[in-house]
Amino acid sequence: MKPLLYMSLCLVVIVILFTTALFVVYPLKYKKHIIEASEFYNVDRVLIASVINAESSFRKDAVSNKGAVGLMQIMPTTGEWVAGKMKIDFNDETLKDPHTNILIGTFYLNYLLGKFKDTRTALIAYNAGEGKVTTWLAEAGSTTLTTSPYPVTNRYVDKVLNSMGFYKIRF
Repeated sequence: MKPLLYMSLCLVVIVILFTTALFVVYPLKYKKHIIEASEFYNVDRVLIASVINAESSFRKDAVSNKGAVGLMQIMPTTGEWVAGKMKIDFNDETLKDPHTNILIGTFYLNYLLGKFKDTRTALIAYNAGEGKVTTWLAEAGSTTLTTSPYPVTNRYVDKVLNSMGFYKIRF
């Protein structure tokens, strides 16, 4: 085999393997629901997909050890509050529906982005809790956070922000 042909073949194989790995690490299911929620609540679809990936890896039946449910890992109390704001019925099954979970999660993301005016701070609040972030901001005398006291929250925020570049390509 000629060296140029061999190198070309190797390059094709590498590109195929890399692309396949990206699709495994950065899946994109429920695209229609993400786009709908993005347009309705004016939240970047790339951010929504990145949050879903970080929260549940696109597993609609995911339940955390803290009790967060579904694709966007929404706590039932938060889901009930948001559903009330959205004027939709809420019960134990509501958060298990991918379409409704994405709508509720995106509404809540929009709310946090509006309240904190900064994506990083809003993501910290999405993960650690709005009340904790409000307290930390007051203690710091600031309007934004670059980090939280929780290493798991910092890893979560980094994961969301780092995956946004890949989801930009996917959309």
